[in-house]
Amino acid sequence: MTGVNVQSKKLLPMLSTAMFRLWHLNGTESSKRPVATQGVVVMIQEMTRQASLDLLARMHLCKLACAQGSQPYVVPCYFAYNNNSLYSFSTVGQKIDWMRANPLVCVEADEVVSPQEWVSVIVFGRYEELPDTPEYQPERAIAYNLLQKRALWWEPGYLKTILHGTERPLVPVFYRIHVVQITGHRATP
Repeated sequence: MTGVNVQSKKLLPMLSTAMFRLWHLNGTESSKRPVATQGVVVMIQEMTRQASLDLLARMHLCKLACAQGSQPYVVPCYFAYNNNSLYSFSTVGQKIDWMRANPLVCVEADEVVSPQEWVSVIVFGRYEELPDTPEYQPERAIAYNLLQKRALWWEPGYLKTILHGTERPLVPVFYRIHVVQITGHRATP
């Protein structure tokens, strides 16, 4: 049983010998891992890049993570996927300030049916602001056309917000996240 860590040993009583062999092939994890949750064995499979991108294309809500120094910040975010980029819209605030300072971001999007059945995609990406200038008008038009396909697309980013007793200016900021790396996993009972 070389290559078995402490967490794996705890799961051993719940897994059959055949599943254990599937999980640890020559001491390394395969792309299919059984996990026991609430007495049900769940198979977690790695998704292909295309399957992960297809999932993004049909979704519209994600969690966007950015960082300043060593402090991470995660917010829900409305988006539309097109051609290896996630397009979104906001107003100036902490998220935009931080992404302007550090354009490396992470996005998580998921669909959860139950603890045993879900899909999740993680994107490592790069923030690019689409300013209201002539050279960015084609990209802003793409962002607007993609986002406006869904009702109330503007609402999360354009609501009146009061921060520290001061009303936040409602200056629209369109941006995109270029997908640099993407991974996806699917769990099935």
